[in-house]
Amino acid sequence: MYEAIKQLAQKYHQETINQRRDFHHFAERGWLEIRTACQIATTLENLGYEVLVGKEIMDKDARMGLPPEAIFNINYLRAKKEGANPEYLEQVKNGMTAVAGILKNGVGPVVAIRFDIDALGLVEDSTDGHYPKQEGFSSCHLGAMHACGHDGHVTIGLGLAKLISEYKEEMAGTIKLIFQPAEEGVRGARAMVAKGIVDDVDYMFGGHIGFKATKSDSLVCLTGGFLATTKLDASFKGESSHAGAAPERGRNALLAAAASCIALHSISRHGQGASRINVGVLQAGTGRNVLPDVGLIKMETRGANTEINEFMVTEARRMIKASADMYNVDVTVSEAGGAPACVADHELGAEIKALAEACGQYGQVVDYMDLGGSEDCSYFMERVQQNGGRAAYLMYGTEIAAGHHNSCFDFDEKCLYKAVAMLTELAIAYTNK
Repeated sequence: MYEAIKQLAQKYHQETINQRRDFHHFAERGWLEIRTACQIATTLENLGYEVLVGKEIMDKDARMGLPPEAIFNINYLRAKKEGANPEYLEQVKNGMTAVAGILKNGVGPVVAIRFDIDALGLVEDSTDGHYPKQEGFSSCHLGAMHACGHDGHVTIGLGLAKLISEYKEEMAGTIKLIFQPAEEGVRGARAMVAKGIVDDVDYMFGGHIGFKATKSDSLVCLTGGFLATTKLDASFKGESSHAGAAPERGRNALLAAAASCIALHSISRHGQGASRINVGVLQAGTGRNVLPDVGLIKMETRGANTEINEFMVTEARRMIKASADMYNVDVTVSEAGGAPACVADHELGAEIKALAEACGQYGQVVDYMDLGGSEDCSYFMERVQQNGGRAAYLMYGTEIAAGHHNSCFDFDEKCLYKAVAMLTELAIAYTNK
């Protein structure tokens, strides 16, 4: 059956490529994936899946890092203009862009496979050497680009949905295909987990194109090293005044924000494991001759485990408040994203490796790699493990044109059908456990 599945995935390969290029062309950032979600839901419905969207699988109040309402409205109108299916359009607007497809095949385990769907806030490379530009599928949305392979992830998920629908008689149990919004900034998974979408799952799988698996025709069977992370925004509010005539009447939010940046980077690192902190954005002031009354920093912490990350967060909040107090300004700190650490299941990884080698889908099968970063698939994986289930995260090898989150990013599209075939094998194997 291995060869038959591979041949079927190859048969649909051009269709898969076309689909990936469509998602790439109509790139949508986190919480704004309205057209994308409608396309996913429509495809799953046509394949015979039970389709759940929006509030059915998301806790509205558990979302993080939402854009302003005006941005929601603009993107809703754009998606409507670009052909989003009216049947789903109203259900996924205003940041309710999660989709799940469920296929029940009788008694057996529940297997969930997760795919992230959002683009980054980048302007895509427009030079002639950029392959999407050459082939005419560069992003048509300025400031939104699939520069991390999530367009490929969506396409793998839909290709998998198609193969599973053709091989459902080989399966038992239940398949859940989870399409998650707003992975960038680790904002989206928590809302789906809070709604209980994986509470009955026995086996949970996630994966990523490339990243550290940058050799085509390769598969990493297990990924570890997920760092816990918290994303914080700190807004400083002082009082403006004339910088020349009455500086004593002002309260300087710019200096408070700047002092906070320096203090944050002085936080002691943790002796029990990796710890990270970074201020990525500093904005302040309104004019050259105005004592600044507003300031903003956007920052993140990371830790080898949740306890280490919480240490960093506690210290970060203390430093931010102390800096605000020093300059007599007010400060509000909000959480814009986050994800827990995740423990790799090495026994499950060994099982996946044995299956991958037996299938012969890949020229190189690697047992384990460290992620060395954060990914909010860890929310799904942690919940499944807490409930007694098992979870693993794979990487699908591909050469890349530039690093992830780079405006020149692109990948070898051959990795798509290989991932579809491999995940079909996993779905068959683990629904029959």
